[in-house]
Amino acid sequence: MEFLTPLVPATLSRRYKRFLADCRLADGTEITAHCANPGSMMGLATPGARVWLEPNDDPRKKLKYGWRLIEQESGHFVGVDTSLPNRMLKRALIDREIPPLAPYGTVRPEVKYGEASRIDFLLREPGLPDAYIEVKSVTLSRAQGLAEFPDSVTARGARHMAELSAMARAGHRAVIFYLVQRTDAVRVGIARDIDPAYAEAVDAAIAAGVEVIAYGTKIDPTSISLGTALPFERA
Repeated sequence: MEFLTPLVPATLSRRYKRFLADCRLADGTEITAHCANPGSMMGLATPGARVWLEPNDDPRKKLKYGWRLIEQESGHFVGVDTSLPNRMLKRALIDREIPPLAPYGTVRPEVKYGEASRIDFLLREPGLPDAYIEVKSVTLSRAQGLAEFPDSVTARGARHMAELSAMARAGHRAVIFYLVQRTDAVRVGIARDIDPAYAEAVDAAIAAGVEVIAYGTKIDPTSISLGTALPFERA
C-alpha cells in the first residue's frame, strides 16, 4: 500500500510522551510529528536517526507530520506505524494471499470475543471452523536477522494468547500473526527475557492448538506491503 502523500526525510531529535517526536527537516526546520506507536520502540528512537515523515494538510489534525519509517545505516527500513499491519493484512486476507488462510472467503475485522476483547479478524467459510486471527506488529531486533516480540512487558498480549487458547480448545482455528515491519529480518522469535509471562502464554497457547504465522514486509519511502512468510523460533 502506497503512502497517501510522498514521505520526506528528516532527522530524529527525540521521541517523547509516546506519541510525539521532534524532528529536523532537511532545510533545518524543527517540527513535531505524530508517532503512531504506543510501544517502547526499543532500539528505534535514537536521536540522530534518519526518519521518514508523511506530511498532511488535514485541518482536523494538530500535527502536520506523521512518523512512518526509520532508515537504518545499512539501508534497511523499519516501519513504526502500528496501524499499518492490520490494514495490510486485511487486504491480504480479502485477496487470499496468505496460503494457510486462503480458503476463507469472509473477513470480519474487530469482532467481540473472549472477555471484553475484540479479535483483529474473524474468518468464516462454510464447512470450515471459524478462524480467529490476532495480529502483532514486530519491530524489535537485537540479533542480526532476528525480529522479536514484545519490546516491553505486555499483560494485554498475554491475555490475548489465553483467549486464543480458549478458542482453539473450543474447536475453532486460532492464529497469532506476527507481522514484522523490518526489511532486515529473516526469522521471528519471542523476547523471553523482556516478558517471561508473555513467553509462557505463547507456549501454553501453542500447546492448546494455537497456530503461529509470521510474515515480513517490503518497505521503502513510497510504500509498505506484505512480504514473504518467515520462520518462527520458539527458543
